[in-house]
Amino acid sequence: MTDKQYVLGMDIGTTSVKVCVYDPNTKELVAKQNKDTAANIPSDQGIEGNKQDVPKIVSAVHYCVSRLPKDVLRHVTKIGVCGQMHGVFLWKKRAWEKVEKDGVVIRFEGTRENMSALYTWQDTRCKPEFLESLPEPDSHLKCYSGYGCATLLWMLKHKPEKLKNFEFAATIQDFIVTMLCDLDAPVMSDQNAASWGYFNTEKNEWNYDILKSIDFPLNLLPKTIKSGEIAGILNSSWNGIPAGTPVGVALGDLQCSIIATLENKQDAVLNISTSAQLAFVVNKITDLGCITVEHLPYFNNTYLVVAASLNGGNVLATFVKMLQQWMLEFGFPIPQSKVWEKLIALGSDAPASSTMKISPQLLGERLAPTAKASVENIDLSNIQLGQVFKSLCDSLIENLHSMMPKEILRNADIKRIVGNGSGLSRNVVLQRAVEQNYSLPLEFTSGGDAAIGAAIALM
Repeated sequence: MTDKQYVLGMDIGTTSVKVCVYDPNTKELVAKQNKDTAANIPSDQGIEGNKQDVPKIVSAVHYCVSRLPKDVLRHVTKIGVCGQMHGVFLWKKRAWEKVEKDGVVIRFEGTRENMSALYTWQDTRCKPEFLESLPEPDSHLKCYSGYGCATLLWMLKHKPEKLKNFEFAATIQDFIVTMLCDLDAPVMSDQNAASWGYFNTEKNEWNYDILKSIDFPLNLLPKTIKSGEIAGILNSSWNGIPAGTPVGVALGDLQCSIIATLENKQDAVLNISTSAQLAFVVNKITDLGCITVEHLPYFNNTYLVVAASLNGGNVLATFVKMLQQWMLEFGFPIPQSKVWEKLIALGSDAPASSTMKISPQLLGERLAPTAKASVENIDLSNIQLGQVFKSLCDSLIENLHSMMPKEILRNADIKRIVGNGSGLSRNVVLQRAVEQNYSLPLEFTSGGDAAIGAAIALM
């Protein structure tokens, strides 16, 4: 009987860490764990900043892996990692310490004095006027607030002394790979590099000349390799995983959730979790006549055509918290789960159409960063809670449809939409809005987990 060979997949997400052990032969999950990071920390930029505490994220990674069965972990032969895209994290040498027991690393600990916070994709400190002052990238992709290069350029202008304190910069998932492999410097995939801005995916290189012309600290740009390649090997035995286990270069969480979901090229994938994305795979970059869709690097030299909205499950979660707060002020605390349950039930029974129109752009959009949410046509006939919730769900899908109209899917011969993300799978009101706007069946498959996708990408 041949020895088992498993792949460990990790997803370093915006709100949680998920890990799994995947059997590539049976295509089944052997084990899984997840943990909320609770890593958000205050920013000196107020609500325009969005920062996370990296030691808390590292701690969540080790919490998850340490709770996987040791007799399973010793059969891990590869490690795949993905995570939240666009963000940037800076560190010095010796930014982590190994905690060992009997010669086995049981955890890594981040040393705060040698690292910055993680500046996430939700950071909006780069205002339109600042972005307009930057040179145009040599790329088919633009650079927006929350993107690594934009954040670093903002720091170069406003906090140059901070940049001088650090030797390396990368995404949080790149740092995890660097730490596991004890690399001298981070290595970044084309997927994560493209998410930073100022990266040419066709040449597979940074816009060095453009960035040099504006005194960007080029030493902070990681070396890049193609997605799916190996970044290094596990430096020490870790919770039973053998030392020397190959570790893949970190990938984008969107690409990994897609690879875990797609069953054929006539599928489009709709992911609604914190934000919202609709995507399908193409072989090359083409002009779709729509500035709200992008071509992101995928696998094997293909691209994802993506409409990425900043407004998804986060908007609905804010609505739920608002209702909770209102009821608390009346002296009636209500659990979040009960609010969701009631809203979905009421929304399901609400009339099919409503005169109320909601603009759901609570967090703006990358092409319209100053956009705000608004409500129009409120009258006595449409103020019932179920109708308001249904209007909000409808508006989120209508907003996505305005970014990627159904004609684009039709022209690409897309036959169905595969749903992904807890924000969609648990919300029948959103599901109905998808089918109504896109005139395509919405189905849910067994895939969709980015941690599984990180494992699959190494097969």
